[in-house]
Amino acid sequence: MMVLGIDLGTSELKALLLSQRHEVLAVARAPLTVQRPQPLWAEQDPADWWRALEIALDALAVQHSLADVRAVGLSGQMHGAVLLDERGAVLRPAILWNDGRSAAQCEALTAAVPALTQITGNLAMPGFTAPKLLWVREHEPDVFQRVARVLLPKDWLRLQLTGEAVSEMSDASGTLWLDVGARRWSDALLTACGLNEAQMPRLVEGSAVSAFLKPAIAARWGMGAVPVAGGGGDNAASAVGMGVVAPGRGFVSLGTSGVVFVSGDHFAPNPAQAMHAFCHALPGRWHQMSVMLSAASAVSWATGAFGFESEAALHSAAATCTPQQAERAPIFLPYLSGERTPHNDALAQGALVGLTHEHQRAALAYAVVEGVSFGLLDGWKTLGATVNALSVVGGGARSGFWVQLLASAFGVPLLTHSGSEAGGALGAARLAWLADGGAEAEVCPPPPVAARYEPDAAVQQRLLARHARFVALYGVAAGRPNSA
Repeated sequence: MMVLGIDLGTSELKALLLSQRHEVLAVARAPLTVQRPQPLWAEQDPADWWRALEIALDALAVQHSLADVRAVGLSGQMHGAVLLDERGAVLRPAILWNDGRSAAQCEALTAAVPALTQITGNLAMPGFTAPKLLWVREHEPDVFQRVARVLLPKDWLRLQLTGEAVSEMSDASGTLWLDVGARRWSDALLTACGLNEAQMPRLVEGSAVSAFLKPAIAARWGMGAVPVAGGGGDNAASAVGMGVVAPGRGFVSLGTSGVVFVSGDHFAPNPAQAMHAFCHALPGRWHQMSVMLSAASAVSWATGAFGFESEAALHSAAATCTPQQAERAPIFLPYLSGERTPHNDALAQGALVGLTHEHQRAALAYAVVEGVSFGLLDGWKTLGATVNALSVVGGGARSGFWVQLLASAFGVPLLTHSGSEAGGALGAARLAWLADGGAEAEVCPPPPVAARYEPDAAVQQRLLARHARFVALYGVAAGRPNSA
């Protein structure tokens, strides 16, 4: 028996085969690009997602026969708006999670529905789906009038695979149309956006069967008409993949965006600090989550901007800084795409503050890694959670230097795990396994610990002093270029 997990990310689509012995049998990837036709905009053509899925599954089929796949699970980037007409045709490029054009619409929605934060557990932010539809209604009314269905990115893939328009609770939590505590669509919020429940997908739990592969699709890759699980938004799916399913378990994700995620057994919002409170991908569970928009993507930017041959080289250079050099390094504000937690500021901008002639590439590298860590620390503080340790996932987990720095900044042990780079694809595969009848205790254990990083008290003291400068600089340089 094996299951297939498909994770639709922002920069790549990943497909993974998992055995019932928790062995990752094969992984295939296909790259994706983001289009930015105007400042603050971020879009993708859903047709590119399907082409990436075909590339990845074709490559997977070369590595391993798919005939024994028992179920499929889906994970994906959250908040994207895929608009379909009555025939199911895509009306315009999908507006992505890191698109910042709809700040004015967020204000309008909050004014129209004063109970918004109580219903959704979240502030209205440009990254969410609902303000995007308000923007389309205002700026592209001809498109809005033709909208028969709104889907999230992974759920558009589900529609192609199964013919069914279905979503699940964790991804739907990021639309601002879900009553997150009650786990159902909110009529009040849909009405405020000029929409109704008939234009929304049917909702299931992430571990439930949502639909079945269409026979032609199944035959295309040598599978049967197997069930497709509800799946999960990327972070909830990653949590399932990391075994972060019980209350009080958590992880830090060092991906394109940066996330701190803690699982719970009840709805516990804190919208005042732009913290997210979402449904988990498993029934009867929720999670708290802080999100910064530029994490590993800030490291990628710095790698090119400062002439490093790779991100690993940047991390290696940063690690050469002595404590004295680190203390004198510039302060980096990582707001290259605006920010969510705790600022909720789509116009926030990045900065390097305190540059002098003494600063060489190593100091700049250190400043960038530290600045992203400080952004994550700001988010961690909004959660107010008590945990014994946090797992680390995402590409940044490959840098032991970065993980150690984070452990000291947070004052919490951090764990890296074998196979953690599988992320949402592994969680999607596990959700498929659950939908096929697997028991949670059997399907969702934490992966083996590869390394444990304990906080260093001396480093923490130095970091917290620099973090205070970082916080003070936000209003001056991050998002108010005309206020100084």
